[in-house]
Amino acid sequence: MSASVPSFVAPPAAPSAPAVVATYHLTKTYRTGFWLNQFVTSLKQCNLLVQPGETFGLLGPNGAGKTTLLKLLLGIVRPTSGRATLLGQPIGDRTVKHRIGYLPENPYFYDYLTGPELLSYTAGLFGLSAVQQRQRIAELLDIVGLDAKAIAKKPLKKYSKGMLQRVGLAQALINDPEVVFLDEPMSGLDPMGRFLVRDVILTLKQKGKTIFFNSHVLSDVETICDRVALLDQGELLCTGTLDELLGTSSRYQVSGRGGNLDVLGQWLPGLQFQQGLWHGTLNGEPYDFLSSLRGMGGTLVELKLARATLEDFFIEQIDQRRKT
Repeated sequence: MSASVPSFVAPPAAPSAPAVVATYHLTKTYRTGFWLNQFVTSLKQCNLLVQPGETFGLLGPNGAGKTTLLKLLLGIVRPTSGRATLLGQPIGDRTVKHRIGYLPENPYFYDYLTGPELLSYTAGLFGLSAVQQRQRIAELLDIVGLDAKAIAKKPLKKYSKGMLQRVGLAQALINDPEVVFLDEPMSGLDPMGRFLVRDVILTLKQKGKTIFFNSHVLSDVETICDRVALLDQGELLCTGTLDELLGTSSRYQVSGRGGNLDVLGQWLPGLQFQQGLWHGTLNGEPYDFLSSLRGMGGTLVELKLARATLEDFFIEQIDQRRKT
C-alpha cells in the first residue's frame, strides 16, 4: 500500500513553543583516505524539529547518518555547516549537559567496575549526594530489571549484552534528564529485553520526558513514537506522525476462527481461508461485528487498521529512492 510522503526540504518554521531539538541545514562531511583528501558527507542539509514531550524515532538503514545526527546534537562532533539548538541553546553548550541523558549504540564501560559502581561514578559526575545516589541507583536498577545483590560483586566484563544494555540505560537516566537520547536501544536484546526497554521508554513518555532515539526495530517504533523521520544516505526523506506517513483508514483487516460462514461472508466480502483461519476486510462497524461474532460463537484472532505498516512504508521509500 502506497502512502504519500510529505516533503521536508525547507528549514522548519519557528514553533509556538521552543523546540527541544531544532536543526537548520545541518551538514557533516568527513575527510577520509590516507592523505585525507577524500570527502564523505554523512548528513546533508538536515532540517528537523522535536517538540517538548515528544517521543521521536529516527529511522534509516545502516550508514544512513542516524548516529552522526545524534553525535552532532550532543556536541560529540562539530557540524561542517548549518546550525542546531538543543533545549534552546546552541549544540555543544555545556549548560545543557546536566539536563540530558545518552545511551550510545555500543557503550564502553570500565570493565572492572560493577554495575552499581558505574552508576555511582556517573551519579557523582552530576553532583548527587551519597544519600541521593543510593536512592536513585536502587530505583533505576529496579526499573531496568537488574537485581542489585546479584550484580554487586560482578564486574561489567562478565555481564551479558542484555545486562550491559540495561546498565547503560540506567546510567542514561541517573540524572533524571529532561531529554533522553538512545542510539539503537533494542540492539542485541532478546524479546524480554526489548519489552523491558520499550516499557521504560513508555514510562518516561508518561512522565513528559522528550525521547529521541534511533532504531531499526520498526515494530517497536510504531508502538512507541509520536512522530518519526526517515533518513537515507545522509538525507532526511520525510518526517511526520504515523497517520501522516502511513495514511488513515476507517477499514479494518480481520482474522479469526469459527462462526457461521454465511454470516461472516456478509461482514467480510471476499472471505479467505489460510492456515485454519479466516481473513477479510470488514464491511461495517467493528463493535457491531464483534457482537455478531460472539453471538455465532466465533473467535477473533486479530483486528487492525487496513493500512501499510511502518516496515512496509520504510522498505517502499528506500526502494523508490534507490531506483531514482
